[in-house]
Order: sequence, then C-alpha cells, then structure tokens
Amino acid sequence: MTLVLYFAKRFFLSFLLVLAIFFTFLLLIDFVEQMRYFDDNSVTVWQVLGLALLNIPLNLHRILPLVMLASSILALLGLSRSNELVIARSIGLSWIRILTPPVATAFLIGMTNLTLFNPIVAISMSQYDVLWASYARGGESTLSISSEGLWLRQGNSEGQSVIKATRANSDGTTLYGTSFWIFDVQGGPVSRIEASSAILETGAWSLSQARQWDLRATNPQAVVQRLKPDAKLPTDLTPSAIRDSFGKPASISIWLLPDYILELERAGFSARNYRLWLQMELALPFLLSSMVLLAACFTMRHTRGSASGILIVFAVLSGFGVYFLRNFTQVLGETGQIPITLAAWAPPAIATLCALGLLLHLEES
Repeated sequence: MTLVLYFAKRFFLSFLLVLAIFFTFLLLIDFVEQMRYFDDNSVTVWQVLGLALLNIPLNLHRILPLVMLASSILALLGLSRSNELVIARSIGLSWIRILTPPVATAFLIGMTNLTLFNPIVAISMSQYDVLWASYARGGESTLSISSEGLWLRQGNSEGQSVIKATRANSDGTTLYGTSFWIFDVQGGPVSRIEASSAILETGAWSLSQARQWDLRATNPQAVVQRLKPDAKLPTDLTPSAIRDSFGKPASISIWLLPDYILELERAGFSARNYRLWLQMELALPFLLSSMVLLAACFTMRHTRGSASGILIVFAVLSGFGVYFLRNFTQVLGETGQIPITLAAWAPPAIATLCALGLLLHLEES
C-alpha cells in the first residue's frame, strides 16, 4: 500500500509541475495576443490581464490530455532512471500493477475536472465573452434561450427591438409564434408586432399574418392593424450573427447542460454540438487514463542515451496522434457524419486497447 501511494504521489506532483508550466506559458501567450488586439489604448493593461486570466481555464481544459501525456512521461521516466521501476519489478510487481496508481490518479483528475473544473471553465468563459464583447464592440450576445422560447435583440440608430419566438428552425433564420417589441432611442415603447412566422432575409424580417399595436396610443387595442402579407421589418441581424450568438458548449456547466439541451431542442434548434460536448466531457477521464498507458509503453524500460530520447519521441507522437484523432472525430460528430457516441468514445477506447496490447507484449518480453 505504501508503494502504491508513493507512485501516485510522484505522478500527481509531476502533473502539478507540468500544469504550472503550461499555465504560465499559456498566460504569457494569451496576454501578448490580447495586448496586440487592444492596441488602441482603450483597454488598460490590468483589463487585458484579467481577460487573459479568464481565458486560461478554457485553454488548459483544451490541452489537458497533452498535459497528462507530458506529466506521465516525466513521472515514469524519472522512476525508470532512478531504478525504482527495476526495484518494483524485482519484488514481483507486474507492469500493470505498477501502472495502477498513475492510471487511477489520472482518472481521479479527470473526474475532478468533470465535476469541479468544468463549471469553473463555464463561468470564466461566460465572463470572458461578456468582457471581451464590451471592450471590443460595446455590446453583448443577441440571443438568449429559455424554457419560454428564444429571445433576440436587434438595434440601429433609430432604436432597439426585442424579438420573442416560441421556436425556430435549426439556424434561427425562421421564427414561429413571433412577437416584436420596438423601442425608440430613449428606450420608450413604440409598437408591438405579432406574426405567425418571420423569415430572415437580407436586411429585413419577412412577416406572415402580422398585426401591429401602437403602444403610444391611449388604447393600443383599439388601433390594432393587420399588416400586408408581404410586410417587412428592417433588421441588422444576419444568419452568421445569430449563429455566433449561440454560446459555445464549453460556456455551459455540465450540470446545466442536459436541461439546456432540452430547452434548445424545444425551441427548434439543433443541439448536436452540445450533446457531443457532453459525451466528450464524460469520456475525458478515460482519455486521460489512456494517455498514461500510452506514455508507459515507451518510458518504462530501463534505457539510457539516444535510445531513451527516441522512445520519448515515440511517446509524444503517439499522444499527439490520439489528440488529433479526438479532434478529428469531434469534427465528424459535429457534422453528423458519424454517431455522437462513436465520436466521443472511440478515441479513448482505441488508445486504451492499443496501449494495453503493447504493455502485455512488454510484460511477456
């Protein structure tokens, strides 16, 4: 039991060291990039540093498998060069038993990331998007989705409009059960328009079966008028602007993601990306464990000199191969070319099976 805890402790300390190195490196890169973007002196250095700090959790989360790979190589290589693995083998421990503590530690790190760090990533990313939008454009997202439907905001020099729809098509360019509230420059209500559907065209909404109330009248119900079948309502929204207004899956905590998926589908939008993200987050602890196994395939032998360097290169290449495979299957899953379950769970399954095969061969040799 003491030896198990010792291996787990060595592995965890290596993970913290590599994580700190990546944290510092990513912070410097993101800080420089933010400074280059906000080079008009409208944003202070401290505001830029705040943006960089808010963006760090997401960047670390993206490369967490690579961090696990690097920490595994560092820990196992250190144990191998100090002959501790040779001693463990001499007392009758197999490779599989030696690797159990690091693999279990990696899995626990993945579970901690899933339950605790994932909500932190969601909160920091949401705050980052709000601050970045206020610094860069002075505005915020134009779309919000709730159990009541979806809400859009549009505006120009003449005033603002708020749009509510019970549902929409997959890209938000056709709204059903639509209500428009139009406000003047001072924020006072001007009129209300209800339409059975609204189709987004170039520079305008095309309304169907629309009625309009003048909210400035004493009795708006008395002056309601039915609009022409081809009525148009000017807008500055575009299909790309509506798509960009959707929050990224990473900006939603995994604890809230299932309910958000239901609300998104109830509103008529496609929730495929969000379902895929949920499955990939659930598969992440297994992916981190597979990274430990891959690193062990090339770093547990007692080698010195150039042979050791070549094995480290192979370990890094194998880890990057799995990381690339994960990103590739994610793209295929988002576009609907492969099932969501296959896209999320195939990379950790393939990596684990290949690593176990190599380790069993190493055990027999």
